[in-house]
Formats: sequence, C-alpha cells, structure tokens
Amino acid sequence: MSVQTTTRRRQLGAMMRKLRARKGLTLEQAGNLVGISKATVSRYETQAGPVKWLVVDALCREYDTTDAERTAVVGLARDAKQQGWWSSFTDAIPESMNLLLTLEDDAVREDHFSCVYVPGLLQTRSYSTALQQANEVRLAPLEIERLVDIRMKRQEILVRPTPPRLWAILDESVIRRVVGSPEIMKEQLGRLLEANESPHITLQILPFSKGAHGAALGSFVIIGNAEASLDVVYVDIHTGSLFLEKEAELDRYRLAFDYLRAQALDMEASSSMIHRVRKELQ
Repeated sequence: MSVQTTTRRRQLGAMMRKLRARKGLTLEQAGNLVGISKATVSRYETQAGPVKWLVVDALCREYDTTDAERTAVVGLARDAKQQGWWSSFTDAIPESMNLLLTLEDDAVREDHFSCVYVPGLLQTRSYSTALQQANEVRLAPLEIERLVDIRMKRQEILVRPTPPRLWAILDESVIRRVVGSPEIMKEQLGRLLEANESPHITLQILPFSKGAHGAALGSFVIIGNAEASLDVVYVDIHTGSLFLEKEAELDRYRLAFDYLRAQALDMEASSSMIHRVRKELQ
C-alpha cells in the first residue's frame, strides 16, 4: 500500500472507530446492521486492506452521522487509492513529508504558527534554498534543488481554483532572522507582504513585546478538512514529525492558536512591522 493511501486509510479508520464508539455499538452489532462480518468492520477501522465506499456510506447512516460527516468520510473512502502529484518524488522526500502532502491535498484550511522560519507555503525559492543549505546534514546541490522544487510545487495549492484558507501567525523572530543574506530576506519579506494582500491568506505577527504566549508547544500546523472532526495537527520536530488527531490533542492546539491569534498584531499592523523590518535591511 502506498504512503498516501496509508494516510487516507488512517484517517478513515480513525473516523470509523470514533463514529461507531459514539453510537455505542460493538463491532458485531455494527456489522449486523449492514450485513457484513465483525472482521470486516474491524478491518475498515484498522486500516488493513481496501474499502468499499458503499459500505462506508451504509455504516455512516447506521451511525446517525451528520450529512457533513458522512460526505467527508465517504470522500476519504472514495479517494483511498488516489495518487498525488508528489508520488513521483517519493524517493527524494521523507515519509513524513508524504503524509503532510497527502493531508494538505485534501485541506480546506491551514492554521500555521511558526516560531523559527517562514512556513513552507510562503517561502521564496531563494529563502527555501538557503534553509536547505544550512541543514546540519550536508546535502548535494542537486538534492537541495530537488527538495526546493518540491516545496515550490507544494505552493500551487494556494493558486488552485478553490485554495485552502491559510492563516499564518509568525513570531517576530521569524521576520528578523536573516536567512541566506539581507537581499534574500528582503525578497522573502516582500513575499509575506504580498501574501497578506491575498483574499484567502491572513498573516499576523506576534511581537516580542507580548512576552510569554500560548505556544510553548513550538511551531505547529492545524490541517483542516471539510469536517472538523477530521482535522490533524502536524508538528515538525528535530528528530521527525508528529501527526496528532485525538480530540484532546486537537482541542489543545486549537486553543493555543486562538490565544496566539488574539495576542498577535492585526493584519494591517503586521504588514507595517514587516515593512519596517524590511526597510532596516536596506
């Protein structure tokens, strides 16, 4: 099974377990309602093997899901085998990036908090290249170029007919840390200013003057789907990446993002700060 299929199957399995538990049914009871075995229901919930969307639809109806929930879950079942544009690059990127790209491909919104670097979706090519060159593991020039190409391709979700809603909160250190060179940083800050003019992008700066804040968690992304119960939190850590989907985990990060959004400067003041920092580089 491909990595991207595994990701969608993981989402599907987690949601099917959650819906059945909410209804208070055993595996056997759920199977009897739609004429399938207990083992088949278990297989659908444990991400093993293929699924039939008609069975998923029938189970959702027996679980008394909302129309939005059923549409989202059946959509996952229909797309379980779908291959993304990045499938040809799987030899060049880590498994965690495959997972992120799969989740992002289905996203309707993304909430980013960044406390070190500009989020990948808003990076310029020069800035992204400078970051790869600063990696503690030295990479060959061709490998760096390939990784940057993937990041630039990933940004195309922002210009598709129905782009995801992107809300990015950047710690002030992100816009003050000179990555690559002053010229590269000036270009990057210009990109952020352009982004904040986009109708589907909201950009806020969290200034140093706010002191301690609600993101001792570090940088994170909340990847939102059409149905909120399918949201996933992505956390990139030095030793790997975490994908969190339990309700308690989601609630914690949603609350943190709400606090950050309230503490950060508004869009106009954020753009003014970026302008000032950019001018200081001249």
